[in-house]
Amino acid sequence: MPPLPRLLRGLLFVATLVSLSAQDRPSLLFREDWKELPAALPVTPEHVAHPNLTLQLHGPGQGAIKKSNHDQPLDDPFYIWSGECVMGNWAVSLQHQPGAFDLTRQAKVRWRSKQSGFRELRLIIQTASGDWFVSDQSDPASSDWRIREFNIADINWLRLDIETIVELHPSAKDTAPPPDLAHVISIGFTDLMIGGKSRASSRLDWIEVYAHPAPRH
Repeated sequence: MPPLPRLLRGLLFVATLVSLSAQDRPSLLFREDWKELPAALPVTPEHVAHPNLTLQLHGPGQGAIKKSNHDQPLDDPFYIWSGECVMGNWAVSLQHQPGAFDLTRQAKVRWRSKQSGFRELRLIIQTASGDWFVSDQSDPASSDWRIREFNIADINWLRLDIETIVELHPSAKDTAPPPDLAHVISIGFTDLMIGGKSRASSRLDWIEVYAHPAPRH
């Protein structure tokens, strides 16, 4: 009989660790898949499917960010397309209306996209301080639609000039703090390049964000 309580204590300890690990892993906070409406140039808030997300367009090419779709092939999705952004760099972001969210710990982002040419689609975020950042990790060109998953803990971030959509490399004298990933208010994407029609562009079908609600700031 004496070994039994010891065994039970061990099982309870393991169960507690598993429970804490499960609590630490965030669930799906939101998914944006765009409404199945006719193509629009530029994309408008009307095309956002999630009721708690607000669409924001950025950069000199923002007026040419298109919500696209084609009759053929039959499985062509409703997606964001940068091919018409020939006047300058562009970015799309989504602001989460219930408030900031926490991208620390096991937070991740998944999306389905397809790039062409030298385009590589990157994450952008805005923190509660108002600063914008762009990820060093990216999703490069593909011959077909592809699902990409980003573990946020593995990403390094550079500051982003949200007016020009150009990354800002730190200088030796730069003392700017890293992004506060526990208090993110907007998330989105850009390829940091102009559009080059179908042969040099980025496409995003849907995006999922797995995160906790942010702690009080």
